Amino acid sequence: MQSATSFFIQQHWSEYTEEHHGVWATLYERRMNALRTTGSRIFLEGADAIGLEPDRVPNLADVNRRLAKLTGWKAVPVSGFLPALDFFACLAERRFPTVVTIRPRTQLDYIEAPDIFHDVFGHVPLHAHPVFAEFLQRFGRIARTVTGEAETERLARLFWFTVEFGLVREEGEIRVFGSGLISSHADANNALGPTCERRPFDVAAVLEQPFVIDRLQNVLFVIDDFGQLEDAVRQLGRHGIPVRSRTHTLRNRTRSP
Repeated sequence: MQSATSFFIQQHWSEYTEEHHGVWATLYERRMNALRTTGSRIFLEGADAIGLEPDRVPNLADVNRRLAKLTGWKAVPVSGFLPALDFFACLAERRFPTVVTIRPRTQLDYIEAPDIFHDVFGHVPLHAHPVFAEFLQRFGRIARTVTGEAETERLARLFWFTVEFGLVREEGEIRVFGSGLISSHADANNALGPTCERRPFDVAAVLEQPFVIDRLQNVLFVIDDFGQLEDAVRQLGRHGIPVRSRTHTLRNRTRSP
């Protein structure tokens, strides 16, 4: 079995080529053009706060210097998927495992494994927001203590329908904030389109809602503000995770812009 510590690596930013930066620039332009009107203002403010540039792969050292002053979160370079408990342990310590490779230009439209665009562009801007930052850390603290398969999979539902595929109502409009929607044009269009059922967020309903990982979602949940997420994990922390049915196991799946 591979040791968890072997997944942690260094980002050698100077080794990114102009092709790498060009892929980032293409992806950034595609998504930002849409997200300026469909993305959560919390995401947009966070992207500015952590210093994302439109034409350069992020240097995590620069991103982390900014995050340290805002919420104390840190993006830590990894070589790929971490075992679930190790991933949750990182979240509990305000450390977000971040793949530092970037997809080839031949796979702009779809990639199965996460890359730095999904992880940094999709996830990290929200870590600059104090309420979301607290929610994600609390989630990690709960998740790393869970040992039962059914409880673990129910937590996967909460992660899926918030961190990966969450929607938020802002100024009367539904906007995207989950990383799977932020980083993917197809998923975001589906989430805001006529074929996706958008339900009010309720933690009990989310824990009961199955999902399929390799297709466009037909049900998503809309929060009214990020305080609802913090309230949800506080509730689970006090009362535990109710278990009534089997779920689908979480696996990261990135559909590109």
